[in-house]
Amino acid sequence: MKVKLILLVVLLLCVLPLAAYAQDAQSGDVDITSGGQAYKSYLAAPASGGLYPGIVLIHSFNGLEEGYKTMVDEFAAQGFVVLAIGWQTFEKQPSDDVVKQVVEDGIAFLKARSDVDPERLGLTGFCAGGRYTMLYLPQVADFKAGVAWYGFPYRGDTTPASLVGDLSAPMLIIHGTADEASPIADIYKYAGDLTTAGSDFELKVYSGKPHGFMVMNGQLQTDDMSQDAFNQMVSFFNRKLNASDAAATPAA
Repeated sequence: MKVKLILLVVLLLCVLPLAAYAQDAQSGDVDITSGGQAYKSYLAAPASGGLYPGIVLIHSFNGLEEGYKTMVDEFAAQGFVVLAIGWQTFEKQPSDDVVKQVVEDGIAFLKARSDVDPERLGLTGFCAGGRYTMLYLPQVADFKAGVAWYGFPYRGDTTPASLVGDLSAPMLIIHGTADEASPIADIYKYAGDLTTAGSDFELKVYSGKPHGFMVMNGQLQTDDMSQDAFNQMVSFFNRKLNASDAAATPAA
């Protein structure tokens, strides 16, 4: 009987880690007012009191899917106040200027919170959000670090690659070798541009991973590489924003 009970506990710990971590964070839907409109967004913060780094998260072109909300909860459980901005609330493909304003109004939202340290703000984004991270990190001085996931450095009226000379904040780039939408060759080229500009960046490449590998079919992925990528992001922000030195807890 005792053996069966122990096995049951082990199984529960294996299949329910996301729920367990989410209990350490307070989360819910919020509105970010920008341009006179309320953008439907999502916020998670550590349940315990304190002063934490704030992170603006920009979701992919597929919208603010449930997987991003799960990730935000996981992120907050690591000691961050995380705001996922719903930048597609009113348009599928708003202009870069519109998204930038939503991001800046998201910054103001975070700064107004008593649990956010305004000197420790970071930016992360996925797919289109990865491009926005590459694009806005050189332009928005409030951000002290950024993590760009499978972005597009050579797309848009203003390409992120054209702004590498203005980049002063450190950036982590996360990409997969099987990314067809944003070929890894472009990322290596972008890394070369960053190197020439003397930028502070890190590059983490995952063999065989496709575009959008962190959130697929709307859900946060929990395979070994995806867990490692999540941990890489948390560790980077811990190091660059002077947050906790503790290692990131796996996402699953």
